[in-house]
This record gives sequence, C-alpha cells and structure tokens, in this order.
Amino acid sequence: MVSWGHWFALANIVLALVIASIYIFSSPAPGSWLGNTFMLANWLGHISFITFFGFVIFVLPCCYLVTNEKAIRLVGSVVAALGLSLLTFDALLYTRTGFHISFNAARLVSSETETRIVEFGWQQWVYLCLLLLIWLTSQLVISNSIWRRMERLANYKFGPSFTSFFLTCFIASHGIHIWADAHLYQPVVKQDNLFPLSYPATAKTTMSRYGLLDLETYKQRKSLQFNDDISNIKYPSEPIYCGINKSLSAVVLVQTDNAVLSQLPSELSFKSDFFGTASSFENNLVTSIFGVPEFYADTLINKQPVLLALPQAQGMQVSVSYDGDVSNPAISHYKKPFSSFENGIHIGYMTGTEITDALASLSMTDTIVMVVSAKNGKEQTSSTLYTNLEIASSNASNEDIAPTILSALGCQSPIDNYSTGRDLVNPAHNWIVSTSGERIIVIHNMQQIDVMSNGNYEIINLQDNTRSSEGLNIRLLSQAIKHLTRFSESH
Repeated sequence: MVSWGHWFALANIVLALVIASIYIFSSPAPGSWLGNTFMLANWLGHISFITFFGFVIFVLPCCYLVTNEKAIRLVGSVVAALGLSLLTFDALLYTRTGFHISFNAARLVSSETETRIVEFGWQQWVYLCLLLLIWLTSQLVISNSIWRRMERLANYKFGPSFTSFFLTCFIASHGIHIWADAHLYQPVVKQDNLFPLSYPATAKTTMSRYGLLDLETYKQRKSLQFNDDISNIKYPSEPIYCGINKSLSAVVLVQTDNAVLSQLPSELSFKSDFFGTASSFENNLVTSIFGVPEFYADTLINKQPVLLALPQAQGMQVSVSYDGDVSNPAISHYKKPFSSFENGIHIGYMTGTEITDALASLSMTDTIVMVVSAKNGKEQTSSTLYTNLEIASSNASNEDIAPTILSALGCQSPIDNYSTGRDLVNPAHNWIVSTSGERIIVIHNMQQIDVMSNGNYEIINLQDNTRSSEGLNIRLLSQAIKHLTRFSESH
C-alpha cells in the first residue's frame, strides 16, 4: 500500500504541475535567464513538494492504519480530487485577480462566487456536478490502474531519481531566492507570490552575521525600490473641473532631429534645461501628453489625456502631429497632419527645419509657445526648452508640459490630480522625478540620480557628466518615489 501511495502521489504531482503551468503562462516573463531558471525550479520543486506533502499528511497514515485497501484507494482518490480542484480554482482566481486563496481574498472570492451563482440555472448546476464526478472518477481510474500494475511497477527503480530531481529543484529554487533577496534582484524577487503556499527562503540575518551582507545598506536599497509592475491606475486621481480661456492657443513643438535651431523668435526669451527620460518615441508622446512617467504607459491605453480631452470638451481644437504610428489609441485618436497651429492646442513632433518654418508663420500675440530643441546638435535627452511664458524653473521634463500649458490657459484644478509634473511658471518643487525603462531618475541641483530596480544607484554631475561621490539624499528620493506612484491603485 505504501508503494502504491508513492506511485499515486507521483501521478498527481504530474497532474498538479500541468495545472500549475497556468500560473506561469498567465504571468509576465521574468526577463532574465536566472529569473527563468528560478521560475522553472520553483514550479517543479514547490508544486511537487506541496502535492507530496498532502499525500504524507492525508493518505500515508491510512496506508499504515487501515487494512482495507479499497477504502484507502477511495480516500486517496477523494483527497487528490479535492486537492487538485482547489489548485485549479486557485489558478483561475489568480489569473483573474492576481490573488491566491487566503483569508485576505475571502471577501473577493465570496463576492465573485455569489455573483456567478446567482446567474446559475439548473443546467449549470448539472454541469458542475458532472464535472466534479468526472474529476473524482478520473482519480479512481488512476488509483485502480496503479494498483493493478503494482507488480510491473515494482520493477522500475525510478523512485530515487524522481525524488532527487524534485528535491534538487526545491533546494535550488530556495538557494537562488536567498541570493536574489539579498541583492534585491527583481526578476526573481517579484515571483514571490507566483505559486500558492509559497514562502521562499531568506537569510539576511545569517548572512549579515558572517559579514556577507550589510543590513543597513540593504535596508537603504530596499527603501529605494518601487513596484513598476502595476495592473491598474486611477487617472486622473480626482475629477478635473476647471475652465479654459478659449481666447488663447497653445503650441508645443518637439524637435525630432539633431540639427541646431537658429533664428528663434525674440519672444521665446525664457529657456531652461530640458530632460527627456522616455526610452522610446511612443513613450515620449505618452509622458508629454499625459504628464506622467512612462512606467504608466501600458495602463493608459483606455484613458484620455487631460491636456487634450478637457479643452476639446470645451470646444477647442486639439491635435497631435507626428510621423509613423503609435499603439496607444488615446494618442492616435488626436493625430492630425500639420496644417496650421491656430485656435486651439496643438503638439507637433518635427524636424528643425519644420519647426523653423512653423514658428515663422505663427502669431505669438495670443499663443503660448513651447519649443523643445536639441542642445548643440545632441540627442533629445540633452535639450533646451524655449517658451514665451515667464517660467521660474531652470529645468524641465516631458511631464511638465501638460500642467504648464493647462495652468497658462487658466485651469486652476490641482496639478497632482492629473500629472506628476509641475507648472514651470510657478513650480511646487525644484526637482524632477521620472522613469526610463526600469530606472527611477531624479534630477536636483544639477545632479541626476539613477536608481535601478534592485535599489542600486548612481549619482551623475550634469555639468561634466561625471560620477559624484556625494551621499544619497534618502529623504528626497523617498518623497520623489511617493510622488511618482500617486496614480497607482496598488500603491
């Protein structure tokens, strides 16, 4: 009976691994070979462990205490059917909500279940009962098939090999996680909640005791992390109610080549250093038009940018001009070819020559103009902002464009409700915070602080582009990260 139990447990481990693959396919790829290795080892090791642990707790004692082998096989089949049913339900719950079965998720599960049950007719109840019956029957078939073939299966000596394989995966996954947790390696650490009943090992205290880890440095790096894997945001965070002065217009021109702009109109007398942190052209559009950093880009697909939607709702003409296509429908909806930047809000991504021609035909009497020009023919990450507004900030970023334009047009709604940027005419603070890929970027006092996803950081002097040895301003970074994640509903 014990031998039968081991083979029965192995069969259910295989079934459990197949079911648990749902977690893997419904989650984003880790993004590194070590992250993929950990996911594979954790899948094989953890799922086999909890399945075998269930066998040891509920079935193995019966093999020693109960003499009726039919009763044991029935008990084993019922336990396995219930266990795999729970695993299946948990996998489906995870793909829908991101939660596992727990006391914290009980209200969500209860509400979801009540909603579905109310919609059940007698046919759905019959299908559900048949499904449970088929599930139990399949376990009985597996159980009886193994029992009838015990003599043949006894000739196979796969037990030690399978045990060694799954045990190696289990130990390897925890070993990798200990290292990843100590180094805050995100491709591994972000998988902590991937599988149910998963509690990966950590050893920070032990490592610090033997001089392998500085706990103070670790805590500092951990405090600098933020979760860039967001599933939903609230944008704007509050309804925007404000009037727009429709007698004014606004034009934003962003240079797309590296030519040096010359003969700018004398009205564009105010300028500041402009920092474009977006990692792609489309994200540059998103950050400028929505006024939020690029790590929100994927969740803005079904949102409307306040900079364009609010003036349009009040009867103003709005447009965005650029070459090529973008995947975000909220931006492509406003795309129009360049014709005339008059009577409305217009944003154009153009070459230096096109910007020069547009400015020559533009009346600046009642038009707010902002021009982002390449600095000395360099890439746009090193640019200059020219404007006819009396701006008070010596630095600017993509996120500052939307709040500056709306404020200049008379919108008095709080900027924090729709942007992480500032009104450059009356800036609320003198630092810039944004993201580029998986990095947080904070610019303050001509220094750029780059914080990586694992909490490591680098300070760069912007005057000579050299690394700085100054200490990190933890208070500023904490404030900046909190400001950065204000629209995330999981924050």
